[in-house]
Amino acid sequence: MSGEGKAVCVTGASGFIASWLVKLLLQRGYTVHATLRNLKNPNKVSHLLALDGAKERLHLFEAHLLDQNSFDPAIQGCEGVFHTASPVITTPSATKAELVDPAVKGTLNVLESCVRIPSVKKVVVTSSMASIMCKRNPISPTDVVDETWYTDKEFAEEAKQWYFLSKVLAEEAGWKYAVENRIDLVSLHPALVIGPLLQPTLNFSSGVILDLVKEGKKALPTGIYPFVDVRDVANTHIQAFELPSASGRYCLVGITIYSSQILKIASGLFPSLSISDKYKDDLPTVATYQVCQEKAKSLGINYTSFDVSLKDTIESLKEKHFLDF
Repeated sequence: MSGEGKAVCVTGASGFIASWLVKLLLQRGYTVHATLRNLKNPNKVSHLLALDGAKERLHLFEAHLLDQNSFDPAIQGCEGVFHTASPVITTPSATKAELVDPAVKGTLNVLESCVRIPSVKKVVVTSSMASIMCKRNPISPTDVVDETWYTDKEFAEEAKQWYFLSKVLAEEAGWKYAVENRIDLVSLHPALVIGPLLQPTLNFSSGVILDLVKEGKKALPTGIYPFVDVRDVANTHIQAFELPSASGRYCLVGITIYSSQILKIASGLFPSLSISDKYKDDLPTVATYQVCQEKAKSLGINYTSFDVSLKDTIESLKEKHFLDF
């Protein structure tokens, strides 16, 4: 067990990706310091306390993105910090301040704690393909997206795409601070993350699949969507921390796929969902754009097949009573 005797910190630990990260870290023998905004909320805490190894090696801390120094107690004594905490609000009413301030200031607050605490050797930040892919011109089928791409900040501002803007600004601020303060930093950029849920609440990307299965293309207009399995994302975080060669940015996309194709696969996997009429005669003939997988594969990541991810997502949504069939 590679983590034996080592402590690491996971911020925003109750989230979809972070819960899986905590689970895999505990499996590998790490002691995990997990931060949450509210330790009294059973929806945020109970599924973490139920994980194997939690009783012995999971320690919970309350911390807030906008409170300076609030991450110090959790990071104390840790060799690695996984910063996953960042607001995801995709409702049309979400404001720039609600998204950008916590994302940027939260990243800097966590990094400032890392500078103050000498035990920290490496920081892995959970960013998003949102800080890579938001462009003025639509991505064409011949494009191959890679780690050199950045979201167009001016366009994101004009289009009021505050989530995209929050991700690219937080990433920029994080890299600038890391370089100035000699922090060994890696940033990971997952697409829409699916797979089984550990937490009892519905997260945004699982909700995308739920809406698609329930409402068909009304929920997700016929377009191309990039997906990745949550278990692959959590695993990549650990590889990024453990491998000395890991550096810079990593796109994490297992597949780019049309929404109508997702419905076709779901219909084949779960005939009782009766969704075949929701994509009739609408399977695309145009190829999707691609996202380069080379850099992620250099960390030893082999992506889970989309059919497996989708099957596990839908079964999990049923098990947690978000979906009846």
